[in-house]
Amino acid sequence: MEKVITRFPPSPTGYLHIGGARTALFNWLFARHHGGRFILRIEDTDVARSTETSIQAILEAMEWLGLDWDEGPYYQTRRMEVYREYLNRLLDSGHAYYCDCSPEDLEERRKAAMATGAKPKYDGRCRHRGLGPAPGRVVRFRTPDMGSTVLDDLVKGPIAFDNAELDDLVIQRGDGIPTYNFAVVVDDITMEMTHVIRGDDHVNNTPRQILIYEALSAPLPRFAHVPMILGPDRARLSKRHGATSVMEYQRQGYLPEALVNYLVRLGWSWKDREIFSRDELVEKFTLDNVGRAAGVFDADKLLWLNAHYLRERSPASLVPLLQPFLEERGYPPRPRSYLERAAETLQPRASTLAEMADTMKFYCVDRLEYDPAAAKKFLKPSMKEPFGAIIAALEGLESFDEKTLEEVFRGTAEDLGVKLGKLAQPARVALTGVTASPGLFEVIDILGKETVMARLKKALEHMESR
Repeated sequence: MEKVITRFPPSPTGYLHIGGARTALFNWLFARHHGGRFILRIEDTDVARSTETSIQAILEAMEWLGLDWDEGPYYQTRRMEVYREYLNRLLDSGHAYYCDCSPEDLEERRKAAMATGAKPKYDGRCRHRGLGPAPGRVVRFRTPDMGSTVLDDLVKGPIAFDNAELDDLVIQRGDGIPTYNFAVVVDDITMEMTHVIRGDDHVNNTPRQILIYEALSAPLPRFAHVPMILGPDRARLSKRHGATSVMEYQRQGYLPEALVNYLVRLGWSWKDREIFSRDELVEKFTLDNVGRAAGVFDADKLLWLNAHYLRERSPASLVPLLQPFLEERGYPPRPRSYLERAAETLQPRASTLAEMADTMKFYCVDRLEYDPAAAKKFLKPSMKEPFGAIIAALEGLESFDEKTLEEVFRGTAEDLGVKLGKLAQPARVALTGVTASPGLFEVIDILGKETVMARLKKALEHMESR
């Protein structure tokens, strides 16, 4: 394949949502697979709704996902001279014309057309009036009255559109701002786009854009329209299905590699594989394996993937990612080496960074609180003698490693004539506040002798007070 240039052109009217992120990902992977270029373009011609906050949110999400761009970001609002040049070409060649029809007049004519059973499209009234520029006048593209326009889609296959069904669309509004269908074509021509990969909600825009390419005698890029992402109820994915903002997933404690892996599998497949490294995705991604059916967003599957990637990470790499979650919960600062050891014990048990931070509480707090049900069941007055024995045995230890600790607990249990579990579970509650935790002896090893002894003695006081 010759040079490949793709692009992602978000509108900065809000956050980067899941569907947009997948579109960006497909374009990025396609460019990287073919050794091409990936361009970021901000389509901010909707001046009233575009915001700098949204631009920064989009850039932040792209960076978090690791979708680096080779050119840009370009901004449409800074390219008005380019659009005027191409608009004049269409006007000079007769492919475009000025129109002064008012919105009220257009609406009346549409209603009249519908009353007679005709298609409620613009009737071409200003086509032959020879109007020139004037305040408030729009520019329309002259759509051919006959023939058909064929979209040879790389995903959907050939789709034919009857030109008679298309009206003369506005390509420049009355305020001089180009409309989407015109600006995007000019951008893609001047940026030498070879492939346009986007959601299939753009299919109906494509014949109009193809006609503009042809009117400008410009080569067509290859189009690929990928299926939409649906919620579990098969409706279009929306806020009611849960988080749709990419950065909301970061705030919930998901890893970018998990979200990337999940999004690429929403519409693309390679054999029966579910899990891919980024390098593997670049190596294997082609449009041939993009399906035609809509993908259904499955939050449980994403959570499963995230748990997998949490386990695969090194504890050292998790600590900086965990820090914001620990700070948000108000935990006192702890040494990095301590947090690494603590995180390692929680990796098999957590599905998100947020969950890991929650369960790390007993490692981090100075003052431990007991789960009331756990304390009632296990920190009973009958445990005073066993706790006194284990405290006495631990106080004399010089080595506090897991092996030594287990030997001490087993020996104490034997001396007391009880099973290890009868001693271990109350000790777990005394040290963690809950009944489920990593292995008791690794917890004791990480907490350290001073903390362990203080917590066991506090638990003994709790028993004595009941």
